[in-house]
Amino acid sequence: MTHTDSKRFDGDEWDLASSVGATATMVAAGRALASRETDPLVDDPYAAPLVRAVGIEFFIKLVDGTLALDEESEGAGRMLAEVMGVRTRFFDDFFMDSAGAGVRQAVILASGLDSRAYRLPWPAGTTVFEIDQPAVLGAKSAAMADLGATPTADRRAVAVDLRDDWPSALTAAGFDATAPTAWSAEGLLVYLPPDAQDRLFDDITAVSAPGSRLATEYHPDGGAALGGRAGALADQWRTHGFDVNIADLAYGGERTPVVDYLTAKGWSVSARPRPDVFADYGREFPESEALAALRNSLSVIATLEGDIS
Repeated sequence: MTHTDSKRFDGDEWDLASSVGATATMVAAGRALASRETDPLVDDPYAAPLVRAVGIEFFIKLVDGTLALDEESEGAGRMLAEVMGVRTRFFDDFFMDSAGAGVRQAVILASGLDSRAYRLPWPAGTTVFEIDQPAVLGAKSAAMADLGATPTADRRAVAVDLRDDWPSALTAAGFDATAPTAWSAEGLLVYLPPDAQDRLFDDITAVSAPGSRLATEYHPDGGAALGGRAGALADQWRTHGFDVNIADLAYGGERTPVVDYLTAKGWSVSARPRPDVFADYGREFPESEALAALRNSLSVIATLEGDIS
């Protein structure tokens, strides 16, 4: 059985099989399942191999279809695939729309097992920066090399904790603060303390040129959304060998609404409730008690005013 003591503390670290890292593996498993749907919204050929490389037996069996699940647990797997399919496509489209507008620099914050630097058709001359914990980036880079995967952009791994001085590390990796950037903070904010969430947007704004774009999500009830959604999944899967208390990984406390904060920072912000995003992609939001809190979450896209040229 995989077990993680998941209580958070300042300066805590993780790999892809523990703490917050285990959620990156869960998300990759969701992308693998979503890629196999009858009418898939995403095609991530690297998701399943990356899950196998991490080595958490439960998720390997889940993506390989060798797990004997009861009806309730199978339903949890379907929900994971549905949610991750829509979420992944939303951020895929964000990056491709940004590229279509002439943005040639992308930063994936808390990149985990994200494979966009390898699977999206980036325009020539695009640089994709991935920021995450050293153990996470090291393991992902090694796994992709073992798979013979080649990035479709100039991929640069930036091994730094987002609670530390990541802008300096990003700059050292060749980031150009004078060029517009497409930023993603996907599935990230609830894992940051409320004050760190504000600092993250302060830091992003400080190094963003006019014309930069940002995509993220905002859960008005903060960690409660994660606790209800992922916690319910984990409860159902614990008997199958996955024993990580995901609800403990989120930071509680009152958060500044993302739309208000970014607007005050000079960003032009649009936000859509999650069920509307599902509808945009021809999907119906799952009616489930475990996902009830997610109905109130917002998918956010912001643009820093100014001309790219």
